[in-house]
Amino acid sequence: YASTGITASTTEVVGDVRSKKEADEAWFSGLMGKYTTLVEEAEQVVVGGDLEKLGKLMDQNHALLQELTVSCKELDDLVDAARAAGAMGAKMSGTGRGGLMIALTPTEDIQNNVATALEKIAPQVWKTTFA
Repeated sequence: YASTGITASTTEVVGDVRSKKEADEAWFSGLMGKYTTLVEEAEQVVVGGDLEKLGKLMDQNHALLQELTVSCKELDDLVDAARAAGAMGAKMSGTGRGGLMIALTPTEDIQNNVATALEKIAPQVWKTTFA
């Protein structure tokens, strides 16, 4: 995980998304269809333990969140840095327009490389593992 150090208003972000939905229902419906399909696929991938595919789905999820305009340059920079340092996938997490991102790092060496890269541009970086 890494933080941008930016705190965004959830109310403002949700309001902006609502406005985009109301302005173009077809676009929003199409985007939500892609999102739903991606989440359903990710559930199966997690159960199956396919980390490579999960990383790709995380990347696709981030792209959808960018299209929804809830990411920001700072989050995108962290996601790009994590990927460049070897993360299998990375995406923003939470409300967006600041806040946190998460990277999939399947080995300790990759995790350390990603953490080192993120520490150069993020005010806070955390490492964790899942068994």
